[in-house]
Amino acid sequence: MTQTVVAERADTPRGDTRPSPRGAADTGLIAAFRYGDLLTRGSAVVMGLGNLARRQYAKGAMFLIVEIGFLVLFVTKGLGQLAGLGNLGPVTKGGQHWDADGNFVNVNPTNSVARLLYGIAWVFVVAAFLLLWSTAVRSAYRAQVLAETTGRAPSLRDDARELGDERAHQSLLALPVVGIVVFTILPLVFMISMAFTTFDKNHPVAFNWAGLSNFVTVLSPSGSAAAGVDLGLFLRVLAWTLVWAVLATFLNFFLGMGIAMLILRRGTRLKNMWRALFSMSIAVPQFVSLLVINQMLQDQGIVNQMLKSWGLIDHSLPFFTDAWWARGTVVLVNLWIGIPFTIMQITGVLQNVPGELYEAARLDGANWWQLYRNVTLPYVFFVLTPYLIVTFTANINNFNVIYLLSNGAPTRVGDSAGQTDLLITWLYKLTVDQGNYNVGAVIGIMTFIVLGVTALITYRNTGSYKNEEELQ
Repeated sequence: MTQTVVAERADTPRGDTRPSPRGAADTGLIAAFRYGDLLTRGSAVVMGLGNLARRQYAKGAMFLIVEIGFLVLFVTKGLGQLAGLGNLGPVTKGGQHWDADGNFVNVNPTNSVARLLYGIAWVFVVAAFLLLWSTAVRSAYRAQVLAETTGRAPSLRDDARELGDERAHQSLLALPVVGIVVFTILPLVFMISMAFTTFDKNHPVAFNWAGLSNFVTVLSPSGSAAAGVDLGLFLRVLAWTLVWAVLATFLNFFLGMGIAMLILRRGTRLKNMWRALFSMSIAVPQFVSLLVINQMLQDQGIVNQMLKSWGLIDHSLPFFTDAWWARGTVVLVNLWIGIPFTIMQITGVLQNVPGELYEAARLDGANWWQLYRNVTLPYVFFVLTPYLIVTFTANINNFNVIYLLSNGAPTRVGDSAGQTDLLITWLYKLTVDQGNYNVGAVIGIMTFIVLGVTALITYRNTGSYKNEEELQ
């Protein structure tokens, strides 16, 4: 936080504690209105006025051009699109009539998706303009203060030098921040807003606001028969998603650690060969492996056919037709895909465990299990806790393994989610397959809440967060 510099002027009463010019410039927008002159305050109406008056022609012209351009676009486009947020539809351009089947239909209905998107985009544009407006007023005040204290306002070259030195972080981070706002935050707000609309398969073009009714649908026992969603189904999918994430994360972690430790043993030969063999599964694209395994495990797939030919089974194993078999199958296949990544992650950590920790433990008479439990495991957990949290989050959103391997199967009649569907694959089916974007947006919000709360609580209770020097 910038500390306000307070100084007493010789030509002011003793009790006057107005900030010095330079100190006032550091206090920002409030000080600009409180201590700025007429030109500075006029910059709040005509952006760049104070800069132009103090010979900062390039900067002042830029502020003025941006203001004129914004006002023209806002009057011609923005006002109407912002007003559209109040009524997304169904507004018709061609009227309404009865069709040949006796249905009352809209002709050329308004595209509510575009209206919602453009309205939200203009909210961001207005917010960006207000930020620039604040910058223009503060810039005019800064020019005023520097003109009073040094006799001149900074030139364009001075500003450019400052952006490359003292404010280099702002220059370098500006473009990434804009990218995050446009490609991450804006779509996120757009998706969240869909949860409060009637945008479903019955209203694919023209829809309107629906308040909290979609949340009531998902969280009520009766739910919606048309969308195939209710509280029981949501809790079932949520429970399986969390169970899946825990199993997929920690089975991969501990089995990968065990294999990495076996490879690193002094008695293990051809260490590089073993690592290369496990790395080969990473070289093959994941979707290729999943699609091939999916075909191999079908009722008429090669696995069932070979087992039958060997006389080991009489009927095909229900890899994707029984709920428990399907869940076990996706967990085991995920091990095949995930363990090589874990081996690569943990090998580097294991090679950097301080040798003196092992030596001190052996001097105290520790056996292999005590070395593992008291030295290796705490060190690995301390270093890789952020990695585990990221992996847990990725497994909650592990769309590929579930969708490409089992497609959520098996699915009971009347349910919109299968027995192996995660929240992310269920969301995909509700939106892309079924067109119920409003309910899908609710599921997306719920997924975000689960991920955010779990990750935050977990990380804040780990040694990696509480004490960075714990093992040093």
